[in-house]
Amino acid sequence: MIPVAVFTGGIKPLPASGRPTGMFKTRVPGPIALTEEGFVGDQQADRRVHGGPDKAVHLYPARHYASLASSFPEIAAALVPGALGENLSAADIDERDVRIGDIWKLGSALLQVCQPRTPCWKIDERFSCEGVAAAIAKSHITGWYLRVKQPGTVSPADAFELFQAASGAPTLHEAMLLWAQHRPEIAELEALARLPGMADGWRDKINQRLAWLKGL
Repeated sequence: MIPVAVFTGGIKPLPASGRPTGMFKTRVPGPIALTEEGFVGDQQADRRVHGGPDKAVHLYPARHYASLASSFPEIAAALVPGALGENLSAADIDERDVRIGDIWKLGSALLQVCQPRTPCWKIDERFSCEGVAAAIAKSHITGWYLRVKQPGTVSPADAFELFQAASGAPTLHEAMLLWAQHRPEIAELEALARLPGMADGWRDKINQRLAWLKGL
């Protein structure tokens, strides 16, 4: 069982552009309902690329903040759990510990690992520091999204517990390494696209890339 902290937030302006973001979140002090769209009260500014059933909950491994702080010491004080807009922060798990399709229990809810997060430009503006999003992507320390298989209630004392392992599926880290290859093996990419727990959006991108590779 893995202790987690829960974060939610509303929509606020970014410091420089004033563009709206849901990245500014605060720790939840008591029980909170979790639906198929995410935690009640949590908001996303751009619903085209954030939120929805396949991006209902974002978990970010807390151990990655130390790595980011060493690369960007000028913003080290701001690199604390919740700062990247995650809903769940956990110190004892990362992308090497979860598999696409794994189902985890948290409180009375069940959540399924379905895709990595794709860091965007808003991260750089949030910290007023260039290169943070690119460093996250390059190092594959993105965290991941979970879909809600069973809505429920989550309390601060609840822990993340593996409920049903996706046996035979690659870890999220392995899947990201394959996706990042310049010319991945077509058979390996096809197997990745067939994983039953994968988010539809990521599967579509993999199939588009497969079509391009097969046309070379």
